[in-house]
Amino acid sequence: MRRLWLALPAFLGAACIAAAIAIPLFLVPQLRVVPLDLDITSVANTVPEDGSTGERFPAEIFDRCSVSQRKARVVDANLTQQRRSVIVEPSDRRQATVQSAQTVQIDRYRDAQGNETDPSMAAADAERKCDDGLLTANIDRVSVNRKTSVPNGTVSSLQLEAAPEGVDAKDVSVDLPDRKGFQYKFGFDVKKRSYLYYDTNTRQDIPVNFVAEKTINGVKTYEFVGEVPETDVSGLPNAQGEAALGTMLTMPASWWGISGRGVQPNDKITMHRYATATRHVFVEPETGTIVDGLENQHQYFRSPDQSSDTPAPVRDFRMDVLKARFKWSDQTVSNQTAKADHYVGLLKLGGFWLPLILGIVGVLLLAVWAFLFWRTRRQGADDTPPPDDDTTSWLGDRAGDPTPPTTATASGAGAAGTGGAAAAGPSASVDPWDRPTEQIPVVKDPGQTPADDSATRSFTPPPAEDGETQTFRRPPAE
Repeated sequence: MRRLWLALPAFLGAACIAAAIAIPLFLVPQLRVVPLDLDITSVANTVPEDGSTGERFPAEIFDRCSVSQRKARVVDANLTQQRRSVIVEPSDRRQATVQSAQTVQIDRYRDAQGNETDPSMAAADAERKCDDGLLTANIDRVSVNRKTSVPNGTVSSLQLEAAPEGVDAKDVSVDLPDRKGFQYKFGFDVKKRSYLYYDTNTRQDIPVNFVAEKTINGVKTYEFVGEVPETDVSGLPNAQGEAALGTMLTMPASWWGISGRGVQPNDKITMHRYATATRHVFVEPETGTIVDGLENQHQYFRSPDQSSDTPAPVRDFRMDVLKARFKWSDQTVSNQTAKADHYVGLLKLGGFWLPLILGIVGVLLLAVWAFLFWRTRRQGADDTPPPDDDTTSWLGDRAGDPTPPTTATASGAGAAGTGGAAAAGPSASVDPWDRPTEQIPVVKDPGQTPADDSATRSFTPPPAEDGETQTFRRPPAE
């Protein structure tokens, strides 16, 4: 058990150091991917171009009900753009499919006479009238590489209308091939350079350029700005291969309000819908999380024929369909900055702080183990008992003296003959370091064995001088 407790600090220290190495190599890469529980809800409201507050009708929209009236009409409005992005199938460890439903709602509008209206929205499966509060709606689906956030081409479609009951959503969606730009999330480790961003309204990738750093709610962000070029959206077909509803409109010149040289009031004039935009995206650079957004959208009707054969009043005509500046709400920005800060904290914890702490703890535990090991060995050496004088080897205590300890046994007669001293008993214990009397047998006749103790003479060798070797000689025969 003592050995087990002694080995425990070494085991824990090695485990901590191994974990400090493994976490940045294996755990952190698992965090640097598009999460499969991604759920982003963003709300953007229309704001005045100058950034002022308190304006109730900062946008302009085309009044759809005016199609049945004598003249086209544009009204002031307040709009809200909502978007929710979630992960759907197919998604796995390599790819994530994002489904993003977006709507633009009319909160209120005001006509030229100053009358205000708060429109309502019909149910999803109900028929929508021209005064419905839903201005636009679509569902975007795109599969992206989880490591890079770049579209991989597995799924890339746009649903422009609600799917009736029993109808597959694919049947009312259009494919968006060759899609490359980011949209709902940038990749990790964003740099101060240009990236591609996908614009759903015009269905094209546009470059967005880094312009500045900005701190939002304590989170560092990079601001990117991109310009969407003027695009004829009537050339973007729906699921049936036709121009989407509201992208082409043919009406008399008088309805359009066009007059002048070469134009008659009843001339049928076809206008196409065009779109352009300026988009600002604020990205947290470590995680690629979009924390704020601002876009100026401008959509308008104009003639597609700009040749000299077209009367100048027609060529120069423009009528706004949508003119609005959308800015993410404070609540959305707060939610996104909190998410970004959380992701950054996880990456720093796994990539720096946790390995550092585990490494220090591991080294300290190994140092404790080394100290305990050294102390145990030292205590073992100090507890060794000293040599016993009564049992010490004669060779170790009397180095240089070749005589081993002996016990001499002498008969009564022989003992008296050596020095005249009588033995105390039948046997006597002799100090081994006194020169013992060596019993040398005396043989009178070669080959004859002494018959009894009387044939044995006592002989005491002389003490050896320093540096000399003791020599035992046989005494002369009697």
